[in-house]
Amino acid sequence: MQSNRGGSLRGSRRMVHLLSLVVGVLLVLAAAGPMVKAFSGSGKLPKESLLASMNASSNLSSLIQIHTDQMVVAETPELVFIGKTSIRANPPPLTVTPKVLGAILGATDADFRSREEVVRYVVESGDTIEKLAKKFEVSAETIRWANDLSHSSSLTPGQELVILPVSGVLHLVRPNDTLSEIAFWYKASLQEVVDFNSLSSNEDIFVGDLLVIPGGIMPSRVPEGRLTPIANSYFIYPVPLSYRITQGLHPFNAVDLGNATCGGLVYAAAGGTIQRVGYHGVGGNYVRILHPNGVVTYYGHLANYAVRSGERVLQGQIIGYVGHSGYTIPAGAAGCHLHFEVRGASNPFK
Repeated sequence: MQSNRGGSLRGSRRMVHLLSLVVGVLLVLAAAGPMVKAFSGSGKLPKESLLASMNASSNLSSLIQIHTDQMVVAETPELVFIGKTSIRANPPPLTVTPKVLGAILGATDADFRSREEVVRYVVESGDTIEKLAKKFEVSAETIRWANDLSHSSSLTPGQELVILPVSGVLHLVRPNDTLSEIAFWYKASLQEVVDFNSLSSNEDIFVGDLLVIPGGIMPSRVPEGRLTPIANSYFIYPVPLSYRITQGLHPFNAVDLGNATCGGLVYAAAGGTIQRVGYHGVGGNYVRILHPNGVVTYYGHLANYAVRSGERVLQGQIIGYVGHSGYTIPAGAAGCHLHFEVRGASNPFK
């Protein structure tokens, strides 16, 4: 009898421990439930609600971080329910693109090979077209075509070159151009043109766009209208008269205008419609204007812009302010200037 009583007592104690464990787990789950639901939603939980949950289960305190803005932000890994009684961590996958990785670790030759954008390169001593073609893994002809160079052309230190991301050609979109015609002119694959430029249809291209044509070959003659000279009087100076040309004609049919100061007004060189405003890693904040004759003007490195896409502007209207956004030489405030391009016509200020 003594032995049976001892066994029963031990069994009762085990049952008590088991019930206590179950109750404890249920309390933890009850406290964690609101947190998991909040984490799977906005990722934020009001401080007061979270503190109440923390009082119910202090073991969860390591999963959150309290900020001075009176909000608590869930940190990875996120908690996910398995069935009705278990929780596991769900860490996000590692998604670091070559561009992001290059920004973290510094630019390498591998970054050039993985890039998808046109870049501007400043020639250094000892550079040749063949060496640059090898460095950027494009054909020498690609560099010549993009920069209007011949086989007898030599490079000069300080000269600025356009370098395409792949072997091929660069096409300036003009009024009534279609993707199928562009691919035909350059003996390129239409699908490759669409894919490389992330296009969906002919409606996805704009007059003044610069399209990379992978594998394209420059024809002996592009159909008439690629460059239409216009009278210099068509444009006014896009900056105050205190600004002077600080760099002559360079890609893409552009001049730089500056006076060693930032914040100057930028005017529409002619009337038209604001085609696009935005930001580019090289050009910085920019504004593009489509003019009635199909010509596009581009205003880059702005400190800010004062117009919106689709807005109609008059000649001389303020559209932005001179700055040094994007990539300038030199960098910082010393590089403040306006990068002014004319696409589809000659630049009157060259």
